[in-house]
Amino acid sequence: MSYLQFHVVFTIPALILMRAIQPSIVLSDRRKANLSVGAIAVIAFLYTTPWDNFLVANNIWYYGTDRVIGIIGHVPYEEYAFFLIQTFITGLWTFWLLHRPGVRWFDSPASQIARFNGTGLFLFATIVGFWLLEGTSTMYMGLIVAWAAPVLALQWVVGGHHLWKMKKLVLAAFIPPSIYLCIADAIAIWNGVWVISEETSTGVMIGVLPIEEALFFFVTNLLVVQGTLLAAHQLRHSRLSPLRRPSTHVG
Repeated sequence: MSYLQFHVVFTIPALILMRAIQPSIVLSDRRKANLSVGAIAVIAFLYTTPWDNFLVANNIWYYGTDRVIGIIGHVPYEEYAFFLIQTFITGLWTFWLLHRPGVRWFDSPASQIARFNGTGLFLFATIVGFWLLEGTSTMYMGLIVAWAAPVLALQWVVGGHHLWKMKKLVLAAFIPPSIYLCIADAIAIWNGVWVISEETSTGVMIGVLPIEEALFFFVTNLLVVQGTLLAAHQLRHSRLSPLRRPSTHVG
């Protein structure tokens, strides 16, 4: 299996499906969804590119030269495409969940305690991530945590009280795509599309999947989901936004 074939089998069909279900959302909301997720995809691309290039340059993960079309810097073209495709899969899934019949927007005053607790949790995770960088076998895990946790903390600084009110929706939005991509990633590793260095990994496996890879998909999808929900919340409260709904009851 090549990296391009991986996309053809696993990510592109999922993206097409997520795009196909969007017509169940009214046209104005679909445009808002595309705009919001597109902006998040650009941010994700810019933030992930130098980090992923560092991983490949230091052989934390690597790929067979016969499995990719070409590279920019140290990273295959297909990997750059993955940044964008994953963001759109998860972001559009989140918007679809947000607009299901009966889903309520949580607008009542929220306690700031959850906001502070969430921010503190992810700031602590950031410290742990940098501590993990001190060990060779925990290098990959440390790089994931130290890279993702500060952004998660920032999201909770901005709107953690809203995210806490929508916690069930957050779970429903980021867990299914994370599991799906973990399965796809395991198949790619099994077929030698890419390789995770044993030297810089803990060696803890879920089947053939290194635990670091599972962690990567769960935290990146959490970043996308929380960013999408915060963007949707902001759009809903913008002046004359078509996302505004009459019901403000808290479920």
